[in-house]
Amino acid sequence: MLSYAGDMPNTMSAAKALRQSYKKRQHNLYWKKRISDVRKQISRLLQTKNLNADILNKELSLLAKALDKAAKEKVIHRNKANRLKSRYARKITVQLKKSSGEASKEASAPATTAAAGRKKSARAKS
Repeated sequence: MLSYAGDMPNTMSAAKALRQSYKKRQHNLYWKKRISDVRKQISRLLQTKNLNADILNKELSLLAKALDKAAKEKVIHRNKANRLKSRYARKITVQLKKSSGEASKEASAPATTAAAGRKKSARAKS
């Protein structure tokens, strides 16, 4: 059940405080573990070559849900929850843009548009 790290508590109120802190620690560790698991999953997904926007957005919503619940139960501060949600949303957006940008660069890299040539000639005339 409950193991005492050092000496036994001397009073009944100290014993009760020890029980309460043990329960609270278990509760906090549960939520922090859930948050870290989702964060690790997102990091693993971001390091893969083929990024799937649907899966990343689903994981982001799971992270937001876990962070909001942890903040509601005062495991973490609400500003920290918002900061982490913002960071991971930005990471996902940047990685998705990079991956889609690389695909479009490969398709249209050697092509130059006629409109760009027209703009240069229009400037030269004036």
